[in-house]
Amino acid sequence: MAGPGDDDEHDSILEDKLEAKAKSQACVSGGSGERDMAPSAPGPSIHRSGSRPQLDLSKAEIQGNFEERDPTILLPNQSDDISHLALDIGGSLIKLLYFSRHEEDYSNDDDKRKRTIKERLGITNGNLRSYPVLGGRLHFVKFETHKINECLDFIHSKQLHRRDPYPWSSKTLPLGTGVIKVTGGGAYKFADLFKERLGVSIEKEDEMHCLVSGANFLLKAIRHEAFTHMEAEKEFVQIDPNDLYPYLLVNVGSGVSIIKVDGEGKFERVSGTNVGGGTYWGLGKLLTKCKSFDELLELSQKGDNSTIDMLVGDIYGGMDYSKIGLSASTIASSFGKAISENKELEDYRPEDISLSLLRMISYNIGQISYLNALRFGLKRIFFGGFFIRGHAYTMDTISFAVHFWSKGEMQAMFLRHEGFLGAMGAFMSYEKHGLDDLMSHQLVERFPMGAPYTGGNIHGPPLGDLNEKISWMEKFVRRGTEITAPVPMTPSKTTGLGGFDVPSSRGSPLRSDASALNVGVLHLVPTLEVFPLLADPKTYEPNTIDLSDQGEREYWLKVLSEHLPDLVDTAVASEGGTEDAKRRGDAFARAFSAHLARLMEEPAAYGKLGLANLLELREECLREFQFVDAYRSIKQRENEASLAVLPDLLEELDSMNEEARLLTLIEGVLAANIFDWGSRACVDLYRKGTIIEIYRMSRNKMQRPWRVDDFDAFKERMLGSGGKQPHRHKRALLFVDNSGADVILGMLPLAREFLRRGTEVVLVANSLPALNDVTAMELPDIVAGAAKHCDILRRAAEMGGLLVDAMVNPGDGSKKDSTSAPLMVVENGCGSPCIDLRQVSSELAAAAKDADLVILEGMGRALHTNFNAQFKCESLKLAMVKNQRLADKLIKGNIYDCVCRYEPPSLSQV
Repeated sequence: MAGPGDDDEHDSILEDKLEAKAKSQACVSGGSGERDMAPSAPGPSIHRSGSRPQLDLSKAEIQGNFEERDPTILLPNQSDDISHLALDIGGSLIKLLYFSRHEEDYSNDDDKRKRTIKERLGITNGNLRSYPVLGGRLHFVKFETHKINECLDFIHSKQLHRRDPYPWSSKTLPLGTGVIKVTGGGAYKFADLFKERLGVSIEKEDEMHCLVSGANFLLKAIRHEAFTHMEAEKEFVQIDPNDLYPYLLVNVGSGVSIIKVDGEGKFERVSGTNVGGGTYWGLGKLLTKCKSFDELLELSQKGDNSTIDMLVGDIYGGMDYSKIGLSASTIASSFGKAISENKELEDYRPEDISLSLLRMISYNIGQISYLNALRFGLKRIFFGGFFIRGHAYTMDTISFAVHFWSKGEMQAMFLRHEGFLGAMGAFMSYEKHGLDDLMSHQLVERFPMGAPYTGGNIHGPPLGDLNEKISWMEKFVRRGTEITAPVPMTPSKTTGLGGFDVPSSRGSPLRSDASALNVGVLHLVPTLEVFPLLADPKTYEPNTIDLSDQGEREYWLKVLSEHLPDLVDTAVASEGGTEDAKRRGDAFARAFSAHLARLMEEPAAYGKLGLANLLELREECLREFQFVDAYRSIKQRENEASLAVLPDLLEELDSMNEEARLLTLIEGVLAANIFDWGSRACVDLYRKGTIIEIYRMSRNKMQRPWRVDDFDAFKERMLGSGGKQPHRHKRALLFVDNSGADVILGMLPLAREFLRRGTEVVLVANSLPALNDVTAMELPDIVAGAAKHCDILRRAAEMGGLLVDAMVNPGDGSKKDSTSAPLMVVENGCGSPCIDLRQVSSELAAAAKDADLVILEGMGRALHTNFNAQFKCESLKLAMVKNQRLADKLIKGNIYDCVCRYEPPSLSQV
């Protein structure tokens, strides 16, 4: 191991490298103490003031070749954010996007065990570019344009204007030298104000170029960015990044621009109309006296346009004009009844006028868009802009128009981040923005309820620390409610809505913040990859349970809500039950209850919702309030109890013949999988007996046939038949589940069986804690404890780098026999009870390349997700069902039924 002198030398070399790389600019932002917003005189570009924090070189690591002239240097303990931002300043809204990098986004590879495993798996960091794709976060925030000073305060409070424009740089810019990328009309209107208040210059970016660039990036990088909206039903559409172009982008702002997009940087404005959002707002203001766009939209929710629009039925005595395909409710003439009726403006309800206006303009936009798509032979139309703003009825109306005129051959599609297309494009206009070639599997969207903004809207001042966040939660979020209570929607009593068909619903109720865009924080995780053993990643769907079904959604939301008090108690107890822990626990309960209430009312609020997303949302919410590992003490206690009885179990197994041992091993995995603190039924069991008593009871109840029983097929593959010996597996990936008996008495003995047959074994565990699931960080200590009682595990652990003090050189055969194989541990890249195999760690992806067997264990990884997953190699899915609803839905069985599902490689891969 390196001594102090080695570390000093290492730091010295790194300092030299940093000097060369940063060209003597070694200061970072955040501690200058300069709070005045007015710019000072430009200073020199090199700062070494003692009042400014220096780079934290602890555990710094050069990525790639140490001798390279300009290597990438990772600073895992550098806590200061390194950010840059871009804005789209329109006539009514300011959309702000900024990048931040936090210390938890860095991965610490300065670990001998992990380096050994990386060497064995052939993982190299490499340095393929002169600037890196960084881990970090993209934040989306918006303000009303007339409140631009609030926006400037926000930028100043986070010192976003003082960052180097490149997120991978560590420079703090002197006041008066910064440049911010801005698009929209406000780039010209407010340039002087930005200079005066923040001391920065605005670099103006072309609005249309930013719009297209932002749309291209989001459609390629975010898996469920696009969706359709018909009859109040939102359905997400998977866009193949390789088959995106050409498409039509319809931007509906004050007017309408119709853009044909043929590729990166290839686009043309092919049409447009002056009848757009500005027309709706302007006429609406004149005719209804509404003071805001949202007020006008809210009026339309309660309107009946048949009182003012002339319908086909009005002309034909209430009958359809079926000969040409027009129903009686079709609008023949918008505002047509005003011609023949002897009424003044005040005789019409403002609600009816607003709805008639909305339908007139929306249908017109939909029809013009369809005609342009027809003109260029395009099937795909994306709508965005100020006029859309996520308003359900507006999207419904446009969708009906496109569907009607195209006779169902075209679909109107909308974008979750549509309000931020311009800001995203401005961000992409930085020369080296660090997002090149970013793929959808490298982006994870999270929704921090305790943030100072939700859905893009600012609620109060920026929060400085967790205490301020909790205070904000206590003030604005009641337990079990949402931050912004919905405005009740008047039930539709309209008899003749008009249009090309009658929508069955007006869509979601309008909120007081009706223009809120349901977007979270995008976490950029460059180390995530698609699991290479998936048979077809394009068709892979991790979630087994469809939460778009109202009954399923309500059931699982109720389950999580009922489990919440126990979870809070456990989390608080894990930190000693202090007053601080109780306060954070209460804040977590408020936040997660608010999430559940929001999703109950608006299931698609956070994108496509699956059970895996829901469970991960809970874990993220716990971490948001600094409950890093709520079940830590429980896991430690169960691990100790299980390790104490492991020697007896191994002795029992070794006394059996091969066939009996294999069956006992699979029974042991299924029996031990009962230990799941995420299951209400199992929690009730824990109160009635010890861990060993429950395990023995579970094993004694193991009787075949199981509900899904492919054991005989698996046995034949492992042991052969008719005297024919099968070939051994080269490498097996074992996805483990819970701590305690599950991993120690279930999966470790199974891993041992593969090792004694000469198969390499990789234990795959969570990167972050979730319930009582074991993590990759905890597994080496568990293996070390087990290795004390077993030579097979000890030799394998040494070879795999798990026993750091007694590691065997992978090239040294002196301690190996003919069947010796390494036992390794890799993290899976997630922190949830479930796993989405489209987003796994690079370590796991590397380990999978030589694997010919995948074993998924536990309800979360083998039933809730991946039950229907197909692989290029053999797979075995093992789980005990601990939820009656899941048993009914998935296997038509009962609680505590078992699943042993063995599948050869997918037929498409054979």
